[in-house]
Amino acid sequence: MTTSFSSLHPLPDAERQCQALADLIRPTLTPSTALVGIFSGGAWIAERLAELLNLPATTGSIDISCYRDDFAEKGLHPQVRPTRIDFDVNGRRLILVDDVLYTGRTTRAALNELFDYGRPAAVELAVLADRGGRELPVAPNYCVWNVALAAATGLTLSRDDAGRLSWKVEDHAA
Repeated sequence: MTTSFSSLHPLPDAERQCQALADLIRPTLTPSTALVGIFSGGAWIAERLAELLNLPATTGSIDISCYRDDFAEKGLHPQVRPTRIDFDVNGRRLILVDDVLYTGRTTRAALNELFDYGRPAAVELAVLADRGGRELPVAPNYCVWNVALAAATGLTLSRDDAGRLSWKVEDHAA
């Protein structure tokens, strides 16, 4: 079901969405499954999913800043974090985790970086929100919220000091 955002409807509870995402993933887990979250929101969600799914220490995080197709235009993001994948990806089933799927370009960049670490058996995509607007042929395997937003509207996951996740909608119009 696709929902449109309006000020009359509150944003969904991101914490409940993480639980729902874990419920979707749980039946598909195998011993070789590992989570890799894309900084920053996807990394937060991957951490939460690892807790909810009681996964061993097979959770990584990836910063795609240097793999973006607009790197030459935008340059290096001021808060680049090191990619941390402390396990062998070769032959492993990976679930790439992000907060919002939009154009597909972030996912493409993450796949490029993942394959620099080896050749996984499979890579699936888990997101809390899919807002459509694809520019590349990318689709989530696991998603709990389809939302329609104007192109000038940003959907951002934030984390408070206690680690609680929540959504923010911002107008980017000039």
